Amino acid sequence: MNSITTRDGVSLYVKDWGPPSGQPVVLSHGWPLNADSWESQALHLASNGYRVVAHDRRGHGRSSQPWDGNDMDHYADDLAQVIEVLDLRNIALFGFSTGGGEVTRYVGRHGTGRVAKICLISAVPPLMLKTAANPSGQPIEVFDGLRAASLVDRSKLYLDIASGPFFGFNRPGAEKSQGMIDSFWLQGMMAGHKNTYDCIRAFSETDFTEDLKRFDRPTLIVHGADDQIVPIEASAHAAMRLVPHATLSVYPGAPHGLTDTHKQQLNDDLLVFLRR
Repeated sequence: MNSITTRDGVSLYVKDWGPPSGQPVVLSHGWPLNADSWESQALHLASNGYRVVAHDRRGHGRSSQPWDGNDMDHYADDLAQVIEVLDLRNIALFGFSTGGGEVTRYVGRHGTGRVAKICLISAVPPLMLKTAANPSGQPIEVFDGLRAASLVDRSKLYLDIASGPFFGFNRPGAEKSQGMIDSFWLQGMMAGHKNTYDCIRAFSETDFTEDLKRFDRPTLIVHGADDQIVPIEASAHAAMRLVPHATLSVYPGAPHGLTDTHKQQLNDDLLVFLRR
C-alpha cells in the first residue's frame, strides 16, 4: 500500500519501510517538504529493525492538493487515519518542524492510546507567533513576508531559504551543500502553491499549548541552538515548561535543518531513545 484516502477524499502518499514486525516509527515532515526529507533517518531506523512509516502531508509531495483543509486539525486527523488504516500500535511518533505541530495536535485530538514515545525535532510548538502572552515569538510581519515572497516567486523563496537560514549556510565559514539546497527546492516545488501558502498560517499561528499538556509518554525534544527558522526560546524551551518530564537535547551551533546537517548525531540519538 503506497496511498490511503482520507474521509474527505484526499489521497495521501505513504512510505512503509523496514520489517513489518518491527516497532512502528511514524514520521511527520516539515514545510514545504515531504516524506523524502526523512530519508536519512528512515533508512537508518529501518536498517536497525524498525518499521518506518512516513506520509506526504496533504497538499505536499505526491499527495493530492485539496483547496481546503490545509490546517493543523486536518493534518492531525490525516495522521490518525494513516495510523488507523495500517493498524499501527506501540508507535514512536516523531515530528520535524511543522510536523512537530502535526504530531502535537494529533496527541491533543486523538490521545496517546497507540503511542509509546514522542520526539519533537526543530519543532514549532507551542506557538511561533509573537503575542502578548508569547513575547519571544516572531512578529506577524515575518510570516506575512513569507506569504508575499511565495506569491511573487515561490521557486526563489525556496532557494533562498535552503541556501540561507534553513541549513545555516548563511553563517560565516559555512560550507554549502548544493545537494541539500536542490533537494529542499525540489520537494517544495512538488507541493501545491495554495497548500504551502495556507500552511504558513497553520505552522505559525496555531497554539499547541493545550496539546502539549496532554503528553503522557516518554518525550525527547531535539533542537539546534542556532535555529534561525524556529528559534529555540519560543519553541523547545517553552515546550519544556509545558512537558516537564521531557528530555531536551540541544545541538550546539546546529541549524533548523539538522536532520541533514547533523544526521548521524540525530540518527544515533533517536536509536538510543527508541531502545530505552
